[in-house]
Amino acid sequence: MTIPTEKILRLAPESVDSLFPPFPWGCLLDLMHRNIPAGEGNSTPHSLGSRHVRQQPQRTTSSRRCADSDRVARRTRRAARHEQSRDRRTPRHQGTSALRLQERPNMTTLTLGPLAQIARTVRDIKESEAWYRTLGLPHLYSFGSLAFFDCGGTRLMLSAQEKPAPESILYLRVEDIRTAYELLRSRGIEFMDAPHLIHRHADGTEEWMAHFQDAEGRPLAIMSQVRP
Repeated sequence: MTIPTEKILRLAPESVDSLFPPFPWGCLLDLMHRNIPAGEGNSTPHSLGSRHVRQQPQRTTSSRRCADSDRVARRTRRAARHEQSRDRRTPRHQGTSALRLQERPNMTTLTLGPLAQIARTVRDIKESEAWYRTLGLPHLYSFGSLAFFDCGGTRLMLSAQEKPAPESILYLRVEDIRTAYELLRSRGIEFMDAPHLIHRHADGTEEWMAHFQDAEGRPLAIMSQVRP
């Protein structure tokens, strides 16, 4: 069915939208302006009462969709950059973590130690685990590429790597890792990461750690065991 142009123009915009669902009112005027030749007895949009409609650059539906996609992509990239720029040294608490539920002690001084753990890298975790068993160290537990032994109250952690690191990591036990982290940062200690959950044992005990370096770049960490 063909609807006369004059009848279309007498309709409200929402009525025209119902006649031409794919096109909004502004797009319909653009189509009429492009398809009705001027000077051949046909009325142009200007003579039909649309003289106050600002002429916009001709844009197809696909170009509008591309423009919308570009805007979404730009917003996504901006959001990603904002997320990456957030301070990585902010403690990352788990929603149901025992650390989040733990009351923080009122600490004005910090006591580091005793030495809680020493980490050493090895090439073959199975071979190294057997060797330390032969040495006589009590085996605590193993999982994946990690094996743990007890050294008189200090935990030895073996981790498999293709190229073992030249330095062992010293882990210092603290009562409350969040307070210790804040106090050390206030003293000028630069941390490589914020306190974060490393492992949750079967009984719910959580291992939290935060790593830093000494004046010559050797690795250290503070650690805390948080029980539920």
